[in-house]
Amino acid sequence: MAHYISIKQLLYNMCQYDASDLHIKVGMPPVFRINGELRPLGLPPLTEQDTERLISEIIPPSQRDRYDKTGDLDFSTFLDTRTIAARAKALKGMEPRSTDSETAAAAVEEVTIGTTGDQPENVDRFRCNVFRSGGGMNCAIRRIKPDIPSFESLHLPPIYQKLTDQTHDGLVLVVGVTGSGKSTTLACMLERVNQSRAENIITVEDPVEYHFHPKKSIVSQREIGLDVPSYREALKYVVRQDPDVIFIGELRDHDTVLAAIQAAETGHLVFGSLHTADTMQAFSRIIEFFPQNEHAFIRSSLSNSLRAVCAQRLLPANKDATIGGVGAVPATEVLLNNASVREMIREGEDADLPAIVNSSTSDGMRSFTHSLAELVEKEMVSLQTAMEYAPNRETLSSILKGVEVKASTMVRRVKG
Repeated sequence: MAHYISIKQLLYNMCQYDASDLHIKVGMPPVFRINGELRPLGLPPLTEQDTERLISEIIPPSQRDRYDKTGDLDFSTFLDTRTIAARAKALKGMEPRSTDSETAAAAVEEVTIGTTGDQPENVDRFRCNVFRSGGGMNCAIRRIKPDIPSFESLHLPPIYQKLTDQTHDGLVLVVGVTGSGKSTTLACMLERVNQSRAENIITVEDPVEYHFHPKKSIVSQREIGLDVPSYREALKYVVRQDPDVIFIGELRDHDTVLAAIQAAETGHLVFGSLHTADTMQAFSRIIEFFPQNEHAFIRSSLSNSLRAVCAQRLLPANKDATIGGVGAVPATEVLLNNASVREMIREGEDADLPAIVNSSTSDGMRSFTHSLAELVEKEMVSLQTAMEYAPNRETLSSILKGVEVKASTMVRRVKG
């Protein structure tokens, strides 16, 4: 490409433009995702040599062989963008004729990019997925902001903090489709524990996203491919490391699910994420990891160890709403385990769980439909947006009009 740019400049510009994602693909200019929309940069299309150079700058040397063999690689990196901004300001003072872009480019090159180890506080992290496509090297990079947000700043309902504060053992799942904010919500929950309780927290992530600095708790973060070869190996020995709290980045197969349930059954508090659209689908997703002859055993174990399933979906925020500049807000659904829920999980009566959720709002449970109604009433999302994502538009309309709706009529399936 005629215009030279480094990966550090692209990552720094992500922060300057508040982009959530960066896409590096052969045949296209670099592309930012800003407020959910893809926006190509005004640069020439990247050649195979360009993408190889850009991406190779951030791949940990110890993991390059893994990409060469498999064509896929997950890892994280970080960049001290605040130091870059301060240095750019200083350079501008020394060279007033230089443009802002010139001083920023010079400042960027003075700062080294880092990997998971030895990370200072208050730096931007980036979750990277490198993949081979059409014979060329491509990359999708997600920005992880340096500050772990609070429940309030994420616009999560009070039950999330109450659940975190009052739960000391068992399994807590946060579920949702890709890009629904699961990682951020779980980071918020873990940071709450870190700030308020003296616990030994061990995380297993692929890769590490938010970086936790010990406060009241001890925090050890293990990254797949860097600290340990696989989830299976990490979870095989995790209970020997004297944990009080275990965070499993993704329940993705038989081994991770079984390890999570067994740790929860033995008195540990286990947080984990799962890719499903809503709370009800979480159970079928878990069960399908096991053979038919183990379903009854897993359902029995899950009914006893589960504490809550929190599902969420990010919606475009109302542009006229004053919500701190947030481009998206979560619609949430919360299932809390109680005697009725335990029996339904054990007996495989997942289809009856929505009725329990809709009749137990006083206990902190909530459905997506009620959450959407709440967002509309608070003017965080438009009525049109809420209707687009509503599991049942008639029910949402009735709730907004103040009409009482029977729990049994709350048909629920969030838009995927």
